[in-house]
Amino acid sequence: MPNDKKQYGFTTTTLHSDRSKPIEHGSLHKPIHTSVTFGYDDARDLAAVFQGRQQGYRYGRQGNPTVSALEDKITRMEDGHATICFATGMAAIGAVVQALLREGDHVVSSAFLFGNTNSLWQTVAGQGIDVAFVDATDVANVEAALTPATRIVFVETIANPRTQVADLARIGALCQARGILYIVDNTMTSPYLFRPKAVGASLVVNALTKSIGGHGNALGVSLTDTGLYDWTRYPNIFDNYKKAVPAQWGMAQVRAKALRDFGATLGPEAAHHLAVGSETMALRLERECASALALAQMLEADPRVAAVHYPGLASHPQHALASTLFRACGSLFSFELDAAVDCFDYLNRLQLGVSASNLGDTRTLVIPVAHTIFYEMGAQRRASMGIAESLIRVSVGIEDTQDLLDDFRQALDAA
Repeated sequence: MPNDKKQYGFTTTTLHSDRSKPIEHGSLHKPIHTSVTFGYDDARDLAAVFQGRQQGYRYGRQGNPTVSALEDKITRMEDGHATICFATGMAAIGAVVQALLREGDHVVSSAFLFGNTNSLWQTVAGQGIDVAFVDATDVANVEAALTPATRIVFVETIANPRTQVADLARIGALCQARGILYIVDNTMTSPYLFRPKAVGASLVVNALTKSIGGHGNALGVSLTDTGLYDWTRYPNIFDNYKKAVPAQWGMAQVRAKALRDFGATLGPEAAHHLAVGSETMALRLERECASALALAQMLEADPRVAAVHYPGLASHPQHALASTLFRACGSLFSFELDAAVDCFDYLNRLQLGVSASNLGDTRTLVIPVAHTIFYEMGAQRRASMGIAESLIRVSVGIEDTQDLLDDFRQALDAA
């Protein structure tokens, strides 16, 4: 078993994290526990677990040993205090709404958001919670939107799909000074490229389906408490969850009010797939980020391409900021074709790029953004987010870099 007192590297820690606790039969991976319920020889132990006085499992909706092992793994990745996993990427953000917000509360969110997150905040705005969308690339816009009722500031590290980079550190300092919960969606960067705790994040979202799992074979999401937020400053904690030390209040309420009551539970089979996939995350991202930069540079130099959006390019408005924050700028970029090139025809000419809606996969995936994942929000909202009708999002996989360069170039040549 690894020495828990020794500081290992990212991949070594991830690879051996299951063995930091006793594991059945000497297995190298945490086994898949499919049982929905858990029995106790002494009924007093069962009562103690239900009352939170003793560690243990009650019912599969609220926790499972296989899922717990994955939660421990993510907590170590983010250098956090505790993690809760949910069934899909949107469930964690929904959990925040369900567990931590009340009617009359106010949220400040980046305007540059994943389409489904934008849709969720629009739904929330119709249920008595006010949501202000701002350009989060400048902390001044966030500060101007704050009100006495602001409970949460929500941003993505790098926006999907136009790759705007939030003013992460200065927003973190602002939230800390005001006692506001600061939630950072780290999906586009991953814990390997960036730890939001470094900029003062209170809670961190990671869509495990993407770079962490990495193989497009399991849905899941994590919500990690970094341990930085003082939960005694948060007004929406119920008395039931104040019995423990304050550092545990927030996650205790999320686990009860969102996971138990709302039921978006991650299954053990999916947790196992995601945990195994995470072991090669750093190796995959090294290849994907290098290929993404090479592809972005090639496309930017081609006159048949109108614009390329990738923080790794010197032309990107937040290139300098991204260079100081992230180990690399991720595996996703987007680009706009010249008006003379039809985006559908271009996509259909690609041999390696698969037209599909996921990202962070081992395979390179491409999608016409305005016509698919952002279609529902309408042309006016898309325009406000800088999403052109010809915008193509590319999630770069682990194919050989030269093969990708050749493929994207031949599709342009055929135009």
